[in-house]
Amino acid sequence: MKADLISAIRKLGIPDFDADGKYLDHYSVKEFTGSLGAPDDDANNTLTGRLLLFLESQPLLGEGAYSDIIDDVIASYWRDYGDHAERFMPAFLANDILRLWRTFCVNYEAKTERDPHEKKIEGKIKNYKLKHSRMLTCYSALLYLLGVFQLDKTVSPDQAKRMTQLTPTARLSWLLEHPEFKDIHDVTNQLLQKYAEFLEKTDRPKDELIAAFTENSSEWMEGSYAFGDLMFEALSRLGEQNRFYRLIVV
Repeated sequence: MKADLISAIRKLGIPDFDADGKYLDHYSVKEFTGSLGAPDDDANNTLTGRLLLFLESQPLLGEGAYSDIIDDVIASYWRDYGDHAERFMPAFLANDILRLWRTFCVNYEAKTERDPHEKKIEGKIKNYKLKHSRMLTCYSALLYLLGVFQLDKTVSPDQAKRMTQLTPTARLSWLLEHPEFKDIHDVTNQLLQKYAEFLEKTDRPKDELIAAFTENSSEWMEGSYAFGDLMFEALSRLGEQNRFYRLIVV
């Protein structure tokens, strides 16, 4: 199966999988749902696999099976929903999303090589991407869930599933569709603009990207901090006087 996947992407002109296919692992639904909260959830990479499935995946085929898997994962996170349907805060999922973000950050620090100079530059580029794409993956979901809770004082399994059907940028656009969130429309538009600029800068061959980053590293990294500041502003302004926001922070 892995060999067929590798052959297929080469025929389509898609770049080879990272690390020679190291991350082409497969998991059963039982592994995803049974590992929730387990000590080896992170070590077995089921945390990352489950959350990326939930936050930024789309099926290439087998849409029915994919939908059932998403339902099973949601059911595991929403196991207490029946007793608290009118005021359910998805704390379990929010904590796992935050854990995924922290795991990304810790893995970057632990695995990034500082020598030689070429490796250091590649590490800085990974950091630049982390502070945009990975941050958006995690925090667009938290913004969406926070927004739903703000509107309905609860988050249902159906609302969670609708979130999984949106890309990270589409979750930001969802906020713009609601006049109830007009106080953060300005910062949300800035997030989308900054992310578009990030995509334009990084959409180039590796050698060109390294050269461009080397020449503009200070400016680019300053932009990544600005993106994080905007994300914090959106989250804190949306969460003002919101009990779910308090749970996310403390």
